[in-house]
Amino acid sequence: MTIHDKPRESCGVFGIHGCPDASKLAYFGLYALQHRGQESAGVSVMKGGRIYSHKGMGLVSDVFDMEILERLDGLNAIGHVRYSTTGSSVHFNAQPFVVNHRNKAYAVAHNGNIVNAHVLKQELEESGSIFQTTMDTEILLHLVVKNLKYGFEQSLVETVSRLEGAFAFVLLTSRGEVIGIKDPYGFRPLCLGSLNGHYVLASETCALDLVNANFIREIDPGEIVIINEHGIKSIKPEIRMNRALCIFEFIYFARPDSTIYNRNVYEIRKAHGRRLAQENPVDADLVMPFPDSGTYAALGYSEMSGIPFELGMIRNHYVGRTFIQPTQSMRDFGVRVKLNPVKSLLKGKDIIIIEDSIIRGTTVRTRVKALRELGVKRVHMRVAGPPHRHPCHYGIDFSTRGELIAANKTEEELCCSLGLDSLHYLSLEGTLEATGVEDPYNNFCKACFDGCYPVKFDETLTKDCLETASES
Repeated sequence: MTIHDKPRESCGVFGIHGCPDASKLAYFGLYALQHRGQESAGVSVMKGGRIYSHKGMGLVSDVFDMEILERLDGLNAIGHVRYSTTGSSVHFNAQPFVVNHRNKAYAVAHNGNIVNAHVLKQELEESGSIFQTTMDTEILLHLVVKNLKYGFEQSLVETVSRLEGAFAFVLLTSRGEVIGIKDPYGFRPLCLGSLNGHYVLASETCALDLVNANFIREIDPGEIVIINEHGIKSIKPEIRMNRALCIFEFIYFARPDSTIYNRNVYEIRKAHGRRLAQENPVDADLVMPFPDSGTYAALGYSEMSGIPFELGMIRNHYVGRTFIQPTQSMRDFGVRVKLNPVKSLLKGKDIIIIEDSIIRGTTVRTRVKALRELGVKRVHMRVAGPPHRHPCHYGIDFSTRGELIAANKTEEELCCSLGLDSLHYLSLEGTLEATGVEDPYNNFCKACFDGCYPVKFDETLTKDCLETASES
């Protein structure tokens, strides 16, 4: 099994209502959101009171071709790109997930993690529900159909009131509705746009940009938006929670050309780099990232410090998701095939490497060793965020403390372990304040840094236990 040294992406969702070529627009929307999940992709459309779907394992471009998209010719569509934070990476867990109930069909795509999924699943199974997947996403639809006795809109409200955790859903119904739902804390991003009078939902604004849709606004925490032939209706919760947008959207997950909280991600990453240079200066010959991690923070660090920015490592953009490693003696081949140093630029130099995060430390250690062997004189590392010391239970794939290299080590111990001359992290204060968001301490989830979890979860459940009930 491949061990990843970076947090794996959340999922990406997209929806569009009443638009010709809806499936093709969904395809392009998912293409823009590919960074949020590379395991599977899917699109569902509504036509003639029925829902048709196509989904598969792999990248968007691997799963779809023009012939498939031509067959998906409805006016309403939703789509999903997926990375499983827990549970199995298999075809039957690919989304959107579709159910039929009393001559009506519903499809759903989900970004997040429902932390009480195990409780809800057990309750539903005891009342007769039969689950087809290991996804927590499926729980939503089971609850919706059970609550239809209250009417469709109220069934959505009742269902959302039972869910705990992080979630951004898009739903498609055979009656012609496209629906967006965000959890009451707003952990995951979801925005609303318009295209030639038609409404669009997307995880990030970069997807709106690609399909030439205009950004209208972000969906509010706890809000349900229902889009149909009559327009759009918003249902907002009576009780408002403190916002808890995942700060890692700004640090790592979101595309730099996206806008969240009315803040451009690119500019915030540069601001993190500038603040890092102020907090942790060091003399060196150049500042560099490991592409593409830390690139924008490195630009900010260079700008503030006056130390030249260089691309000391060149990325091979044509490496696929998997490749053959020829022999055990070439166990570091996976690192070298993706990144290659500019030897004449680096040899004999003091360098500052800017990273956006260090999760498990395995890749960093290998790359630093390669730089030493090349003849780099001193290697300093600066990280554009605080150390990850606590597991995430809201949709990021480090759900145990033991996976985190910084959990039980000081900066000095980490520096030694990774083979660095110096190592410093951006402070939590600097990370939050550099966003420019008003009252950032009460607007972000920062549990992976400080252990303060906005939503309670069952601490007795391990990652393996969750596998049977939870899926991003």
